[in-house]
Amino acid sequence: MFHTIIVAGNIGRDPEMRYTPSGVAVTSFSVASSRQYSNAQGQAVKETIWFRVSCWSKLAEYANTYLKKGNKVLIEGRLVPDTTTGGPRIWNRSDGTTSASYEINAVTIRSLATRSESEGTANNSSGFPEYSEPSIEEDDIPF
Repeated sequence: MFHTIIVAGNIGRDPEMRYTPSGVAVTSFSVASSRQYSNAQGQAVKETIWFRVSCWSKLAEYANTYLKKGNKVLIEGRLVPDTTTGGPRIWNRSDGTTSASYEINAVTIRSLATRSESEGTANNSSGFPEYSEPSIEEDDIPF
C-alpha cells in the first residue's frame, strides 16, 4: 500500500539540522497551512493547521541550506502516525486545551515564492531549487 500527503504553507521556524549516531543528517521544521472561509453567519473564519516536517540525508542538507522562516513551500511526503494512537499526536497545551500535531516525512520540497518575492536573491526565479529524493524504479523493488 502507498500514501502521500501534499501540504502548501509557510515555514514557521528556521530548519534545525542534526545528525543520527550513524552520521545521517536529519532536518526538522514546521509548516503552517491556512485557509479562510465564511461560516453560516457570514463571519470570516481563519483556520490554521501546523505540520512538523522531517527530512533525511541529502534532502535534510538541502532544507538546511535553502529554507528559512516565512518561505512559502509545497511539501510532499508521508504522514507519520503516532505509534500509540495511529493518528495525530494528541497533547495538552499549557492552558489545558487539547491539541493535535501532524508529522510529515518529506520526500519533495518546492518553493511557492513569486518572482517578486525572490528577486534579489542568488537563487533561481522560483525562490530556491527544487529537490526530490530519487525515485525507486520498479526493477529495484526486491519483491
